[in-house]
Amino acid sequence: MRLRIFTEPQQGASYDTLLAVAKATEDLGYDAFFRSDHYLKMGDVDGLPGPTDAWITLAGLARETSRVRLGTLMTAATFRHPGPLAISVAQVDQMSGGRVEFGFGAGWYEEEHSAYGIPFPASARERFDRYEEQLDVITGLWATPVGETFRYEGRHYRLAEGPALPKPAQAPRPPVLIGGTGRKRTPRLAATHADEYNVPFMSPEDTAAAFDRTRAAVRAAGRTAPMVYSAAQVLCCGRDDAEVARRAAAIGREPEELRRNGLAGTPAEIVDKIGRFAAVGAERLYLQVLDLSDLDHLELVASQVAPQVA
Repeated sequence: MRLRIFTEPQQGASYDTLLAVAKATEDLGYDAFFRSDHYLKMGDVDGLPGPTDAWITLAGLARETSRVRLGTLMTAATFRHPGPLAISVAQVDQMSGGRVEFGFGAGWYEEEHSAYGIPFPASARERFDRYEEQLDVITGLWATPVGETFRYEGRHYRLAEGPALPKPAQAPRPPVLIGGTGRKRTPRLAATHADEYNVPFMSPEDTAAAFDRTRAAVRAAGRTAPMVYSAAQVLCCGRDDAEVARRAAAIGREPEELRRNGLAGTPAEIVDKIGRFAAVGAERLYLQVLDLSDLDHLELVASQVAPQVA
């Protein structure tokens, strides 16, 4: 099992804070540093000092780290046009020496769109239609051979003789991650476009059911390329119950609720629950760290959990 650190900086984090977490992620031997792509806080937090842009952040981290892989869970298709987004991701991949992974979703948080004047399609169907076309465009631009041009005629996006440049450092493209628990369209899109399918914040049993739906879509598509299956879980690890309770309180959660709905408890408890995810086919776990000032939390998991699940 590969363990990856996943942050939600819209809840309150500066670039310097994210840099400290990313460097700790690298130094402690984790596989990757991922961040959300949101512009507005959620829940009862002040969100200070305000949002940071996902791809600007990752561009900076690309130059200030050397090994750890970098990515998003998930970039929202509603935020950016697909052509410029393909350029941004390709450039960050170049800047990192080929360490970018592109997590991409349809977008869902209407309030942040209103807060920053970002158009938000009224229906989920339209959001998914636009998302599917963006997947076609972005992967098509990356796949177009150098010297050739890319054309696309969709309902929402049209590209005429695009030069399809720049190219990412990774060939043919950075890995594409698609996530969610939709029963039909999400598995189909994952089977068509994704290198990795991610299930966020679900039980091992519900994660297994979502994996099975995507495996069925992969078979139905006649796909032969491998698919990586992964899950994301809130992390709250402590050496004893008192430390678990302190870390839960720091993020406004209850220890027992986190034990039910996340990866929470002592290292032994977390190793056991990771084993349940491994048993249903998860190969990677994204550990959502919400208190970004607590780097000892990362060190504890790296020293007492990671060696037991490697």
